[in-house]
Amino acid sequence: MGTTLSTLKPPKGARHKRKRVGRGPGSGVGKTSGRGHKGQKARSGGSIRRGFEGGQMPLQRRLPKRGFNNIFRVQVDSVNLDVLDSVFEAGDVDPAQMRSLGVVPRKAAIIKVLGRGEVTKALNVAAHRFSKTAREKIEAAGGTVRVLEEREAPVVEPEATE
Repeated sequence: MGTTLSTLKPPKGARHKRKRVGRGPGSGVGKTSGRGHKGQKARSGGSIRRGFEGGQMPLQRRLPKRGFNNIFRVQVDSVNLDVLDSVFEAGDVDPAQMRSLGVVPRKAAIIKVLGRGEVTKALNVAAHRFSKTAREKIEAAGGTVRVLEEREAPVVEPEATE
């Protein structure tokens, strides 16, 4: 008769019996139950937190702190002309459209257009900053460049989920 679900067993040696400590001298782990004699780790509740060095100043506190976070940092995200040319049809391109199509991150505060690639359509691009080559290529293709005020950079609120 073949093996059925009711007769399945793990292979021999795959499962170990649980070690039952403190069950007398015959068990091999009686009396001190594998904890040795005295000391912090022999006591109940005697666990030592990670990084503790017995009262010595821990390594984490001995080393100097590095770096800092600039609270005035402005997030500037860039987008290249070849990306704009492939995603948008001729016409207006503004930061809201770029965010909705995933061309720039939703959190992008300031958008800068860079000049990699070629423009084959007349794009009317509105962004906060433009490189010199990007401006020249857009205008050469018959488009326009509109520089937005950096104070106009919207703070994008997370979308409400229902």
